[in-house]
Parts: sequence; structure tokens; C-alpha cells
Amino acid sequence: MTGTMNLTPEPWVVHLFGLISPILVITGNILGGIYTAMGVIFIWTICPFLDIIFGKSPQPRPPRQSGLPFEILLWVHGLLHLVIISTFFYFANQQNEINLWLVTASLSTGLVSGASAIVTAHELGHKKPKSMGWFLARILLFSVHYTHFTTEHNHNHHKWVATKKDSASAKVDEGVWSFWIRTIPGQFISSVNIHNSKGRTGLSNPSYQGLLLQIMLILSLFILPNGFSVIFGWIIASVIAILTLEYVNYIRHWGLRRDVNERQTHLHSWNTESRWSRWSLLELTRHSDHHLKASTPFWKLQPHPDAPELPSGYYACWWPCLIPPLWKSWVSPRIPS
Repeated sequence: MTGTMNLTPEPWVVHLFGLISPILVITGNILGGIYTAMGVIFIWTICPFLDIIFGKSPQPRPPRQSGLPFEILLWVHGLLHLVIISTFFYFANQQNEINLWLVTASLSTGLVSGASAIVTAHELGHKKPKSMGWFLARILLFSVHYTHFTTEHNHNHHKWVATKKDSASAKVDEGVWSFWIRTIPGQFISSVNIHNSKGRTGLSNPSYQGLLLQIMLILSLFILPNGFSVIFGWIIASVIAILTLEYVNYIRHWGLRRDVNERQTHLHSWNTESRWSRWSLLELTRHSDHHLKASTPFWKLQPHPDAPELPSGYYACWWPCLIPPLWKSWVSPRIPS
């Protein structure tokens, strides 16, 4: 404890590493061609190695007294995402047909949207309802066709995490592929039921309203010269963003279970002190602390030394996770007894 007290706060500038991905994708969308693959190559190939190279923090630093740089960073991520979507629409509308570069631009845009849009929206979604940050979160989620996320996450996931009532918590015998198939419709239905319980049924249900608005906007894009290319690419990008988010949900709670009447503790979320994942994903890896204190801003989250620890960072876990038998053999020995 004394050693921790003598440490100084971690420099906030390390979190600027998270801006590399959106800048690469914006550049790729503008330049086109092979440059559209920069986001895919960086996130799926380089970042897993950076997780390993940078290693894990041996000892947590105390939080900074001022959170202003981090609050600004949230807005930079959010606004950069709007630039990402705009440049992607610009690029896609120039494509007369579905081709390799449209697909790679969609993949790059979707992968970065999982962080700059959904991770940012996750943090802003815990802000006071109707605040500016809360409204920005709505826009970011709309841009990836996942408007119901905040409702489900705040009102169901946080309450019932690691229980049978939570669609976003993966069971020990569940691979990520079957989890994706179960959790995505399950979370939408959960959000619908939450609004129904508050008397907002039928077309007055915000989850249905968000879905209808998205469908209407997609159909309206056919007026563009190459509207089909834009629609195709946007749907692919959104699917990749959603799958990336739900991959993160998968590894954050996989195999950790409790009874619905059992108190939630730090043992019901996986953590990792992998520096690269921490810095580039707004401390998303300190997940136990987030669940125990949901209103705590990301820059104040602290690790729990006795919480279950992933074998590596979020990027390095991606490829093993896609092979369920490998994932289970790699991680199951770490499940708390």
C-alpha cells in the first residue's frame, strides 16, 4: 500500500494512443484503395502484438486529481467518429459496385467504431440523462445501429451481470460464436421489455423507434448516386462494430456466474492490466471496478488485485477467442473456484 501511495499519477497523454486507429481509418477512407486496409491491419495484426510488447502494469497508479484531459478525450473520440462515418460515406458513394476496397473500408470503419463510437458511448451513457454527453452517446450508437445499448446496459446488465437474467454474460460452455447469436437479439428484447415496464409500449417504445428510424434512414440513402454501396458498407461496418462490442462483453464475464439472489462482487468480471488495452480503450479493462461503481469516470477506475485476470489484453485475446476450444483451455484454469 505504501508503494502505491508513493507513485505519481500516470501521464494522461498515454491515452492518446487510442487516437491512432481513428486517424488511420479517416486517412484510409480519404485516400481509398489499399489504404482502406490500414485500420484492419493495425487492429487485427499490430495491436495484439502491442498488447504483448507493452506488457502489464505491475502496480496501479493513483488517479489524477483533474479529469479534464480525459473528458476532452471522450469528446475527441466521439467527434472523430463522426468524421470517420462522414469519410466512409464519401468513399462508399464513389464506388459503383461492391469491391474489395469497399469491404476493407467497411471492416476498418467497423473495427474503429467499436472503440471510438461504442466504447465512448458506453462511458458517456453513464452521464446524467439529457446531458450533452448523453446526447452524443445517442448519436454515436445510432451511427452503428445499436441505439438500445445504453438502456439495456444501464438497467439490465449492471443489475443482473453474471446471472441467467443477463443476455450479455457468457456461460462457461458458450463459445463466442453462439454467444453472438444469443446476446444480440437478447439484448434488444431486454431493452424493449425495460421500456414496456415503464409504460412505453408499441410504437412509443424507444427501442422500436430507434429501429424504425434506422430503417428509414437506410432506405433514404438509395437517393445517392451509389446508394446501394453506401448502405452495404454501412451495414457491414455496423455489424463489425457490434460483434466487436459483444466480443468484449464475452471476455469480460465469460464463465463467471452467480445466483440472482447473490450479491455482485469484483469476482464477477474479468480484468487485465495490459497497458495497450488500457490506454487505447479508455480503461475498459478495469471492469470489476466499473461494475461496483458505475458512476465512476473511467480515469478513476482502479484494479482489484484478487479479481479474475485475463491472460492478456483485449486485442491479444481476440484470435484465441474465435477458437472456442482454445479459449476454454487457455482461460478456464483462471476461473475463480
